[in-house]
Amino acid sequence: MATYAIGDLQGCFATLQVLLDKIDFNRAKDRLWFVGDLVNRGPASLECLRFVVGLGDRAITVLGNHDLHLLAVSEGLARQGKHDTLGPILEAPDRVQLLTALRHSRMLHVDGDNVMVHAGLLPQWSLGLSQQLAGEVEDALRGPGYRDLLAGMYGNEPAMWSDRLNGMDRHRITINAMTRMRVLNERNELDLKFKGEIEDLPPGFSPWFERRHASFAEKFIVAGHWSALGLRVTSHFAGLDSGCVWGRELTACRLEDRTVFQVPCAETALPKGWD
Repeated sequence: MATYAIGDLQGCFATLQVLLDKIDFNRAKDRLWFVGDLVNRGPASLECLRFVVGLGDRAITVLGNHDLHLLAVSEGLARQGKHDTLGPILEAPDRVQLLTALRHSRMLHVDGDNVMVHAGLLPQWSLGLSQQLAGEVEDALRGPGYRDLLAGMYGNEPAMWSDRLNGMDRHRITINAMTRMRVLNERNELDLKFKGEIEDLPPGFSPWFERRHASFAEKFIVAGHWSALGLRVTSHFAGLDSGCVWGRELTACRLEDRTVFQVPCAETALPKGWD
């Protein structure tokens, strides 16, 4: 039995099947962790979502920004962008089942020494506080008022964490950190504009994973979201968004020994300028 963490799919279903063949995935024994962004931009978002939902308890998924966007669009709370590829999901006969399953996904997953989040965690957050904040958003998404959360999650403020935050401000900074963050400025504020490579960071800025809270010192954090970062694996971190939807690779990391597996994109790559 093995557990494989897999980078952002973004509708690249054909590539996922090639990767699962490469790792010799055994559906009866193995488990898959998906770092979020199952859908959007790629050609087969519906197939990706159906496959992951169909795995049942053999798969664990944390929500990414594109997954949350799909939920908001499905409720009429946001519009599809010109490059979105969400139509087949919205028109599918099993859309309610699929969207309900997605809405019941996690924001953060912790299992022993392994932690999975889509984007990142703020350095002010201990492991316990991170789990608490994730749980608050999960409860809101799964509850009867979930549309209020989806409607209010958009926006870049607040950018600075405070224990005094409550209500939608508290939810929004949690969502932004866990699904959109890449870097922090010198004040540990979220900067949600930078999407480039580490070498191009402005002075005073650094990747979020270089400022982790002390309670994560012995944890192995798995994340995605930052395609320009590419595959990056250290003793305590794995960034697995290797830009499959942009024509690069799809990546899996076997958590038991941190062996990395990659396959080239099998879909038609997105043109430059899409973002």
